[in-house]
Amino acid sequence: MSTFLMPRRFLSVCLAGAALALFSGCSLKTMAVKTVAGALSDTGDVFSGDEDPELVRDAVPFALKLYESLLETVPKHGPLLLATCSSFTEYSFAFVDTEADILGEAHHEESKALRERALKLYLRGRDYCLRAMEVRFKGIHEKLLADPVPALAKAKKEDVPLLYWTAASWGAAISLAIDKPDIVIDLPTVRALAERARTLDESWGKGAIHELMISLDSLPEALGGSPERARADFTRAVELEQGLSPGPYVSLATGVDVPAQNRAEYQSLLNQALAIDPSKDPSNRLAALVTQRHARALLEQMDTRFSQ
Repeated sequence: MSTFLMPRRFLSVCLAGAALALFSGCSLKTMAVKTVAGALSDTGDVFSGDEDPELVRDAVPFALKLYESLLETVPKHGPLLLATCSSFTEYSFAFVDTEADILGEAHHEESKALRERALKLYLRGRDYCLRAMEVRFKGIHEKLLADPVPALAKAKKEDVPLLYWTAASWGAAISLAIDKPDIVIDLPTVRALAERARTLDESWGKGAIHELMISLDSLPEALGGSPERARADFTRAVELEQGLSPGPYVSLATGVDVPAQNRAEYQSLLNQALAIDPSKDPSNRLAALVTQRHARALLEQMDTRFSQ
């Protein structure tokens, strides 16, 4: 999940919040909220290009609660619903789920608590994406669960971000809930969303869709996974990202090499991830730094993941 999109005009909300207080009429307030929501829904690299992950980690929760507050006034604002979904997903992935992996089994109880929190955040993000899907395609939620492929037939290229983030948030939740059948049962829907997004625009997000597919295809064969497909996804992701993102290397190492107990390739992939210079792609610098921190921890914990 190399795409780390946060609002371009996040700081403007402080002034916007003060402006909202001046509106006493309900309709005027709604208009003002819609204006702010539209601004916040724009994406840029104010956060994704930052070189200080700790600063971003501390700043994002305020933004998340702000989005939820605005959605109380404009509950069917599609772009803001999508921004809220993606931001919850990114925050959970970068600063909660990944942190649990970094702590490892040496801190079992703390890691377990972080993964439980990450699951809740992913599901929270997914629910906002599903609300956005419902705004875009009325009645689609039940259709997705019943038969996802025809349900997504009307989706167009401009819907790819929504398809991607719905799949990413839902898929990330499933990865942490393999022991929860009521969540895992939705895996075919996640795959259908990701595959439809790939069909419509495979290059979206500089290969983010193929990186997501690495994770899906790394699942056990009983759940539709395939190591061969995961490797093909990896090759295409690296190609589209021009080798500038460590994400595909970490995804393949953890998703394919650990189950196969391929220690040599695991180590090689993680070292390749660490060799990437985050400054080469400023728009993805934050995700690269977070992923490389994860890769270092995985290398340090290698003995706990492979039999001697």
